[in-house]
Amino acid sequence: MFLFGADTKPDPAQERAQLIRTQYSKFEYRVPMRDGSRLFTSVYMPISAAPGKTYPFLMVRTPYSVAPYGLDRYKTRLGPTAEYEKEGFIFVFQDVRGKHMSEGTFVNMTPHRASKQSKTDFDESTDTYDTIAWLLKNVPHHNGKVGQWGISYPGFYTSAGAIDSHPALKAISPQAPIADWWRGDDMHRNGAFNLQLAFSFFNDFGRIRSELWDEEEPFKFDYGTPDAYQFFLDLGPLSQINSKYFSNKIPFWNEVAAHPNYDKFWQERNLLPHLKGIKAAVMTVGGWYDTEDLYGPLQTYKAIESQNPGISNTLVMGPWTHGGWQRTPGEKVGDTEFGFKTSETYQKMELAFFNHHLKKAANLRLPEAMVFETGANRWRNFESWPPQGIKKQKYFFRDNRRLDQASASQTNPQFDEYPSDPARPVPYTTEVSTRWSSAYMGADQRFAAQRPDVLVYQTEPLKDDLTLAGSLDVDLWFSTTGSDADIVIKLIDVWPGKVRGWAPETDKPEKKNPGAQQLLVRGEPLRARFRDGWETPKAFVPGEITRIRYSMNDVLHTFQRGHRIMIQVQSSWFPFIDRNPQKFVPNIFEAQENDFVKANHRIYRDAGHPSFVSLPVL
Repeated sequence: MFLFGADTKPDPAQERAQLIRTQYSKFEYRVPMRDGSRLFTSVYMPISAAPGKTYPFLMVRTPYSVAPYGLDRYKTRLGPTAEYEKEGFIFVFQDVRGKHMSEGTFVNMTPHRASKQSKTDFDESTDTYDTIAWLLKNVPHHNGKVGQWGISYPGFYTSAGAIDSHPALKAISPQAPIADWWRGDDMHRNGAFNLQLAFSFFNDFGRIRSELWDEEEPFKFDYGTPDAYQFFLDLGPLSQINSKYFSNKIPFWNEVAAHPNYDKFWQERNLLPHLKGIKAAVMTVGGWYDTEDLYGPLQTYKAIESQNPGISNTLVMGPWTHGGWQRTPGEKVGDTEFGFKTSETYQKMELAFFNHHLKKAANLRLPEAMVFETGANRWRNFESWPPQGIKKQKYFFRDNRRLDQASASQTNPQFDEYPSDPARPVPYTTEVSTRWSSAYMGADQRFAAQRPDVLVYQTEPLKDDLTLAGSLDVDLWFSTTGSDADIVIKLIDVWPGKVRGWAPETDKPEKKNPGAQQLLVRGEPLRARFRDGWETPKAFVPGEITRIRYSMNDVLHTFQRGHRIMIQVQSSWFPFIDRNPQKFVPNIFEAQENDFVKANHRIYRDAGHPSFVSLPVL
């Protein structure tokens, strides 16, 4: 006789789904906006709700579908963690205008209208306002308070919804929020196009519906291979994507291709200057290893801080990939380990934030910035971000591939040269997958350092710990045999050959010896045609020494004593970034096969042309 289930551990996911199904009632509404469009909205009400037992709303507005559709079909998770469902909220999910079951026309990164003269002057702030007003009037058993949160695109809608917000919106948490699709989020990095992500994303998301759409299965593109590097190399120039795959059926792809520069099209989709009139308490969340939206949370926090004096505004930055604070324990990224489940620390803080502002829970003391310090693997609280007391320290590129605080004294031209071949671009990851990588953000870079088309500069082993906090500034003197180029700078933590606490018996297939590993701390490309302005691309004069300056996203990282600081310089990062033809053409999306040429690039390092990175030392 067999007994089943006696020693079976309960499945947390099944238990969570069962709690939702038994403790919540689902309702579906079409919520009218001021212009008459109706937005499809699902509401999950605690069955205990009654006139004497009220709950706050907790809302997510999304372009990714509020599925499952149907009154008898329930989500298996409602809040960021299971504790939210146990705590009790009225959970609200809304398809944004023009997506899935909502009426109207969808617009990517809806431009904000600062001046509204009529009912047809709507944007995400008005759609959020109108939704909240309708919920308060038509959904019973609420306490008059609303919170909103969302990760990635829903993070954008959270930020936008707080502008000139409804008085009932008391707390928001934009998490990995998109801020600017050209400057640094998702589709571009300093003008360099994120090929793999954009191609994969718009293959499904960019398709236009002809009617209201409750289909819950996404379109799956067949790459015909697991190898994204080879797929995108075989694809050829971006100008061939429509003829080979998209067939002009992805309108936003065509718009992206028609606007390669930071023109009005992209500028009006920059949400940052519009983050004003915010009354709600704000907790902006991001991950140091977010390959999609790292720029967004850092800049969103700064914009809200400077444009809304006096409000409660907190920044949380952890050692996470995109949404990793909710989707992973937060113990490691790639080859970088953090020593404990970092997500748990944040998740408790997040629930306390919403409980305090929506339920009058106990007093909440939040730091201005709670930031994880990689390298030292610990949480830090600061009264501002970046913290006070930062001093910029220059590290110069020197001969023999040295990185040194002393600049060169030679007056005659000194340089290091490296080749760049669009037919053999530097890969951004060693993973073989068609899904864009997130692990590469914390991966060992020795594979790249061994290539002839990557320059490597490093310090001597550090005698003392060195902590960096804030943005990195790049200042290069550069020349090329071509007329266009990309620059990729990578900040790397080089471990000593012998690691404290490591023993030979510890070496296992799933846990390699970390000795001498080169862990990526921050990497940022620049499409160097934009070196003198995002709106005005400029060709290089072959052989002419040209200054290039740009800033890289923030870090909080400690290089421990015995470690080295390394900088890698390269001119491709494929297929994360599309290939630069290296022959200047007005629009790289229109480049042809014969525009792609090999080039030799030089980084100068003499007294008259000192190339360096400026690091924010705490």
